[in-house]
Amino acid sequence: MTLHGWLLILLFALLLGLTIKPLGGYMAWVFTGGPASIWFVGWLECGFFRMAGVDPKSEQNWLNYAVALLAFNFVGIILLFAILFFQDVLPLNPQRFGPMAADLAFNTAVSFVTNTSWQSYGGETTLGYFSQMAGVTVQSFLSAATGVAVAIAMTRGFARHGAAGIGNAWVDVSRATLYVLLPLAVIGALFLAWQGAPQTLGGSVEAAGLEGAVQLISRGPVASQEAIKLLSGDGGGFFNANSAHPFENPTALTNLVEILLIFLIGGALTNTFGRMVGDERQGWSLFGAMVALFAAGLCVVYFAEASGNSHFASLGVDQAAGPLQAGGNMEGKEVRFGVAGSALFANVATTSSDGAVNAMHDSFTPLGGGMLMANMMMDEVIVGAPGSGLFGMLLYALVAVFVAGLMVGRTPEYLGNKIESAEVKMAVLALLVVPATILFLTSIAAVVPAGLAGLSNAGPHGFSELLYAYTSAAATNGSAFAGLSANTPFFNLTLALAMLSGRFLVIVPVLAIAGSLAAKKRVPISAGTLPTDGMLFVFLIVGTVLILGALTFFPALALGPLAELYSGRQLY
Repeated sequence: MTLHGWLLILLFALLLGLTIKPLGGYMAWVFTGGPASIWFVGWLECGFFRMAGVDPKSEQNWLNYAVALLAFNFVGIILLFAILFFQDVLPLNPQRFGPMAADLAFNTAVSFVTNTSWQSYGGETTLGYFSQMAGVTVQSFLSAATGVAVAIAMTRGFARHGAAGIGNAWVDVSRATLYVLLPLAVIGALFLAWQGAPQTLGGSVEAAGLEGAVQLISRGPVASQEAIKLLSGDGGGFFNANSAHPFENPTALTNLVEILLIFLIGGALTNTFGRMVGDERQGWSLFGAMVALFAAGLCVVYFAEASGNSHFASLGVDQAAGPLQAGGNMEGKEVRFGVAGSALFANVATTSSDGAVNAMHDSFTPLGGGMLMANMMMDEVIVGAPGSGLFGMLLYALVAVFVAGLMVGRTPEYLGNKIESAEVKMAVLALLVVPATILFLTSIAAVVPAGLAGLSNAGPHGFSELLYAYTSAAATNGSAFAGLSANTPFFNLTLALAMLSGRFLVIVPVLAIAGSLAAKKRVPISAGTLPTDGMLFVFLIVGTVLILGALTFFPALALGPLAELYSGRQLY
């Protein structure tokens, strides 16, 4: 750990803190109909909705809202699958790449529609520009807009009382795309292009090295895809090396800005929540819980990577002469980012469900890699992807107030709503979907020949590769340990199943909760009401997240990262 590293982390925290209120206020304005009040924008919006056959003033109940989003995303899977499967006959394919195999095309379509961006392929050697832009990039926008729409619908559930509707799915998705994601993505793309990220429709170019060898250099519309990849929580890289590639992440400045872009919308939505429920302190308490969990994980990852590999002593390395590894564990990391920049990026990516990487997580120390897994196992509630972090944290908040109510023998209340059995059942169902999916599919992959065939490592580290893959898929993260050969029918189909479960079997209960809360009458605050806008509530939420995560995943982590940590030797 160095002073430079801590200054980088503090600068990131400062920049993030400065964006929370203005962006949160802007999004609250957007989703309460602000753009329609501007005559020119309102005229364009009305024309757009008229063409689409949508009445922006009509409200949907939670079931209709859910059906609309499910149908919208189902069509997205079909369209993206078709683009990938038939890309050889589509335009903008200067490299003349052939069609994707059916199982890989299905996995990739599910991956980007569910906001996961798991990639069992190398982008620069598999996808043409049309597939990248009209397929992957479009779904990065729409999957993020879906998550934001669900979060806004749940926010309305808390803010409204005695209402039948929770908004209009088509309007919310459109406004999230047009007024939030698109402007930020344009600004991000221009910045990245200025810093050196390519933005061209030209094909690959050849370059002769000093020794006369000819190298083929891939390029393409990188900056535009990179910007929305980070903002959307999607994380899918144009290149196989993702943000470790100099074309995706050229400088130390772009590394800092990319980390900020990952957290930008998810962090600001907590302020949007506070404004829409009429009390900004409620949003700050949720953000405080996220920050506490994020800071704890970052300290563990940074300490583990800065300390280096503890197993060097078993290899006969003299530890008396200095640290375990001079400069920390730099295996799998870019020198231009160093340990601090890599640890910060990895922790941000796994707490945000973004999945982008600027270092290979497979080469992190057992403790560091285990912490990255634990971040995802908390059900993407630490900021999370746009929208999913907010509604995930609200699920834990409901459980927390329910437990607190049981302890004092009082009906639990949250923001003027009685939290009853219907809401608690839906919250628990949504929170159990991800761990059940992860553990069930990992256990199958760990015993069947098709699962074991994909491992490149034995013992605990091999198990960690499987556990990380299904955790990343079910938590809609998309990053990987990279030691797993996942492009097989078995992994393509089972990982797709994990992504579908982790996305849509969570969204539906969340919307059911939103509908139930919106229909309730307001409960007046009394002396027995639990304050939910202070540090006590922050500690209660953090404790709930940690206890549920520890009880659910500790045995699996003990078989993987913890067993590797205490095994006496590094198994890769």
